[in-house]
Amino acid sequence: MNLFDVYPLYDVTPVSAKGIVVIDDKDQEYLDFYGGHAVISIGHSHPHYVKRLKDQLDKMGFYSNAVQNPLQVELATKLGQLSDCEDYNLFLCNSGAEANENALKMASFHTGKTRIIAFKNGFHGRTSAAVAATDNEKINAPLNKQQKVTILPLNDIDGFTNEIIKGDVCGVILEAIQGVGGLDEPTNEFYQKIALLCKENNAVLIADEVQSGFGRSGKFFGFQHHDIQPDIISIAKGMGNGFPVGGILIHESIKASYGLLGTTFGGNHLACVATLSVLEVLEEENLIENASQLGIYFNEKAAEIPDVKRVKGKGLMLGLEFDFEVAELRKKLIYDQHMFTGGAKDKHVLRILPALNITKDHLDIFFKALKAEL
Repeated sequence: MNLFDVYPLYDVTPVSAKGIVVIDDKDQEYLDFYGGHAVISIGHSHPHYVKRLKDQLDKMGFYSNAVQNPLQVELATKLGQLSDCEDYNLFLCNSGAEANENALKMASFHTGKTRIIAFKNGFHGRTSAAVAATDNEKINAPLNKQQKVTILPLNDIDGFTNEIIKGDVCGVILEAIQGVGGLDEPTNEFYQKIALLCKENNAVLIADEVQSGFGRSGKFFGFQHHDIQPDIISIAKGMGNGFPVGGILIHESIKASYGLLGTTFGGNHLACVATLSVLEVLEEENLIENASQLGIYFNEKAAEIPDVKRVKGKGLMLGLEFDFEVAELRKKLIYDQHMFTGGAKDKHVLRILPALNITKDHLDIFFKALKAEL
């Protein structure tokens, strides 16, 4: 049997990793400034993370949600405290797509309505409603296109107002910093306006924090830069540092009932411990503040390079915009400079999504290599 060929692959085979260093099968070291799509939040093989998972595996790896799991309660408590979202309730699943799928479903359950508003260049996952709300025709099958979705330009207040007042919108889903799309952001005015209009028109505001959450933007959640309160917050990526974990935070004004949502693997013992260990490291090592400070330093270093037209994003969720497509630059950085970076739907943007415990020295090395290739 062969693999279903849907991924174009670089000719690199990692076999081990520590911190932001990845080692391949030829003993070549690479610096990881991409973290596998912003997944590695506290560094590869962080000792606290490894110990917590090993200790839990010695006890129990999995049982279903039909029984008590105190680790879920511990996780919800810790997450509420560190994120300043204690007036939300946590539902755990396995991925960002599943998180957004459940968020959209909850919006429809709660309002009794069916239409979704999403935004140009947004990416929310590859499952049914989540992919329908994603602005990419290539990954939307005819089955998905049956969903009622309106995709609007980001930061177009008039266009948004004209749609939301029609009264049939169940949910509005928005990334505080677009990931796959290329690091574009809603303005403060726009995010605050849509939050207000959602309340006025009985629509659920969903903050997609799958990539920007867990400290990556320099605050725990990206929406916290805008002084608004979403109804539902979706999370995944960096919350498990590589272990498959996802979830939604549902404001306590939205009520639960038995059978409303469900999952087999979501919130299992290993997933909870992985996420708890990430939260513990974020707190102990002050990594959210580190992300904020290194974002400022990154901008200062980028300003020294004339080829960089603009720095996009916040914290350590960053993009460098050039006036050329970056695919060849990424290859040079991998094969000649031995560094992982990312691309975006906007082919002129180089994405930088490293672990939140990198240092200024790491960024100095990156910019030296970038200058060499430019």
